[in-house]
Amino acid sequence: MFTMHRRTLLAAAIATTLLGACSKQAPAFKAVDITGAEYATGFNLTDHNGQKRTLADFKGKAVVIFFGYTQCPDVCPTSMTELAQAKQLLGPDGDKLQGLFISVDPERDTPEVMKAYMASFDPTFLALYAPAGELPEVARQFKIYYKKVDGPTPTSYTMDHAAGSYVYDTQGRIRLYHRYGSGAQALADDVKLLLAE
Repeated sequence: MFTMHRRTLLAAAIATTLLGACSKQAPAFKAVDITGAEYATGFNLTDHNGQKRTLADFKGKAVVIFFGYTQCPDVCPTSMTELAQAKQLLGPDGDKLQGLFISVDPERDTPEVMKAYMASFDPTFLALYAPAGELPEVARQFKIYYKKVDGPTPTSYTMDHAAGSYVYDTQGRIRLYHRYGSGAQALADDVKLLLAE
């Protein structure tokens, strides 16, 4: 009887261990996990220094991509400030985070304007641009929305645009969609998880 009871307990312990090993828990990201998405998988764009860039250039770093424009009054500066704060929160790992800003306003966002704009947040962040004729295809590939909204003068228009950020792991794979206003700490925590993989 005693031996039978021990065998039952031993079998239960082994089963529990095996089940625990099989059901390895996925990281608890704060952002929306879009691992395996078939969109936002890459780009071939020019940065504000005139250099052609692809995701492969940033292998070994977590990459955060935000679409916006330099004359944006609120959403863009808020998001870029949040990204810069997340980099600071990472401490020594901050240099493993690459911020990328893709302009939806090729008319006004010249390389010089974008370079100055990036420097006001973090000098290591890069702004990327597509010529006006190519921007619709880039937006389609990333499933982002943007639309020109006329202002009182031809040059005082604004741009409606998607406000979240895409987050990539160190292998250049799309992993997360970080919602606007989620906070620098949430972004930093998610990047830490990606860097630890």
